[in-house]
Amino acid sequence: MKRIEIYENGINIVFEITDENEAKLLHFSALPFDEAKTASYMGLKTFRPVEIQASGIDRPDERHGNKYIVTAPGWRMKFKDFRDVNNDYGRKLELVTFDEGTGLEAVSHYQFYTGTSVVRCWTTLTNKGSEVQTIEYMSSFALTGVEKEGLKKPEDKMKIWVCHNSWQRELQWQDYTLEQVGLASSAKPTEQRSSKVFACTNVGNWSAKEYIPMGVLENTEAGSVLFWQIEQNGSWHWELSDVGGHFYLQLSGPSEIESHWYKNLAPNESIESVKCAVGSVTGSFDKAMGELTKYRRKIRRRNKDNQRLAVIFNDYMNCLWGDPTAEKEFPLVDAAAEAGCEYFCIDAGWYADGFWWDEVGEWKESRKRFPNGVKEVADYIRKKGMIPGLWLEIEVMGIKCPLVDSVCDDSWFFTRHGKRVYDRSRYQLDFRNPKVRSHADEVIDRLVSEYGIGYIKMDYNIEPGIGTEQNCDSVGEGLWGHEKAYLEWLDGVFARHPDLIIENCSSGGLRMDYAMLSRYSIQSTSDQDDYKKYCTIAANSPTALCPEQSAIWAYPITSGDREEVVFNMINAMLLRIHQSGHLGNIDPERKALVKEAISVYKKIRADIKEAVPFWSLGLSKFSDDWVSLGLRNGNKAYLAVWRREGKSDTCVLPIDFLKGVDARVKCIYPDFSETPVEFSKATGNVSVKFDRPYMARLFEIEW
Repeated sequence: MKRIEIYENGINIVFEITDENEAKLLHFSALPFDEAKTASYMGLKTFRPVEIQASGIDRPDERHGNKYIVTAPGWRMKFKDFRDVNNDYGRKLELVTFDEGTGLEAVSHYQFYTGTSVVRCWTTLTNKGSEVQTIEYMSSFALTGVEKEGLKKPEDKMKIWVCHNSWQRELQWQDYTLEQVGLASSAKPTEQRSSKVFACTNVGNWSAKEYIPMGVLENTEAGSVLFWQIEQNGSWHWELSDVGGHFYLQLSGPSEIESHWYKNLAPNESIESVKCAVGSVTGSFDKAMGELTKYRRKIRRRNKDNQRLAVIFNDYMNCLWGDPTAEKEFPLVDAAAEAGCEYFCIDAGWYADGFWWDEVGEWKESRKRFPNGVKEVADYIRKKGMIPGLWLEIEVMGIKCPLVDSVCDDSWFFTRHGKRVYDRSRYQLDFRNPKVRSHADEVIDRLVSEYGIGYIKMDYNIEPGIGTEQNCDSVGEGLWGHEKAYLEWLDGVFARHPDLIIENCSSGGLRMDYAMLSRYSIQSTSDQDDYKKYCTIAANSPTALCPEQSAIWAYPITSGDREEVVFNMINAMLLRIHQSGHLGNIDPERKALVKEAISVYKKIRADIKEAVPFWSLGLSKFSDDWVSLGLRNGNKAYLAVWRREGKSDTCVLPIDFLKGVDARVKCIYPDFSETPVEFSKATGNVSVKFDRPYMARLFEIEW
């Protein structure tokens, strides 16, 4: 028996190589390893570092059901090698295991990033045998014993956090006990096992249409937090369940049972699983999100946008609603420039004379809407000191697009059962096809060179389902191949146009994942058109993405008052201002408040890009009367507070890191505010009093 013990960036990892030459992952935690906690009637048998399911091999032992335990040949993999190296990111571990019967060799990668308690994990699987092996499942990360610290029953100490997501209802976190998800203890602690699995899964191309691909597991007794994100822009799966007296967590991309994926792996062929990030801290949910924020900044494409945090005006929300014309744009451009915006994006509809939904795909302007061309408006935007942008939906083609019949054949599109896949009157383009990528390149290059476009809102409003049957072993493989090809295409766009800002939008926030966000600098968070609800989405957004990537609409309504403008603007002021609304049609006082907010934002945005989030009132729900989001950077913090309804006019916001600290709290927006605010050094509490519903204030705290 051999032990390999690692301590890096606050994380303890313990591997064991048994006398039977099996590799085990015994521990992955901010807490120290206690060998006694691994005890069960199955010993260390279930502590496998990787699970692999290939066709035609028995899965002995355990009542596994659809759970990815006792996979075959995963259960019989033997240790082959262990590598411990350093690279430009930090320390990297590689555990190599091998199955003699199939010839499958797995390399489990654990990449540390200096300065954060998060590890990037993935698996490379190679067929070194002489026969084709059909792979039905491969884990990116597998850990048994996630509940083992502490004396309480798992259901009394473990809390699982899930981030529910949907259109106009993004980023809704809910915590559950193990009992609430059907995993209460029903046997002796060391013998607990069942067929029940609690899982979050996405099937299809909208990676976040039901859940953000992440999760948090908190041990409230031991004070530890395990957290993860799956960096995949399509199908993915994570599951939590019991095995051999312990609980396990497994993360993966697509699989056969859940997402119709399998891959025939030929001799000498390799595949790589999706990447995921796994971290562990002692302390709070907020601390975990802080570490994840730092990690996300390290894996992201280096770009000027995330350093500058430019203010974008987009003409859609509570404004033109996808019905732009040159005549409508000119006064909006004037108003946006006066307010201090730095980019101006013409949203949907610029390419069609009337109803545009099913005609998209050619991306040439409507001369009815823009008699002198889009370039005339783009030039005017530049004249006003802003950079012009346009809306695109490059991955689809409307069924009435002229190119469908004149240029395209079935190889351009997803097909199943011999027929093209329709969704909402659009076809899904297949980016594995070189002709599709060439078409997309031509569109991007033309818009940049002819119109001087510096910003693209890249939308995506369909769900093509499980995949495509062309040129693949399974429809799920076809989908994953398209998704990888799309990311490669996107890398090429940024290589040619490094200063181009492309916003990731999928009917708002339905592809909030770090396969996409490691490329894109900014993410649409929602199509929520009620500013009073949007503060909840805004406050929760730093759980899923960096604050400087979180685009939040601020859209003053024509008939509102000054507190409505303030509430609207504070929704965005700790994140990325995505300005809209008929700014030219609101009264001078309210227009001045928009300008003031943008001016304040420009003064604090250098802090935002390096700050980590905190939630003094906890994560927000739409039913909450009070909402808060804080950002902390060094000895300075910013605190946004919103009051919706409720009888209480006073809110006490506990801020743990201010306890015992000499701190100064002041309101920095709006400047007309006389809002009472007090700070208690003894408790670290900030107390505020808002004398009416639907008020918001932005505070600066220094110490």
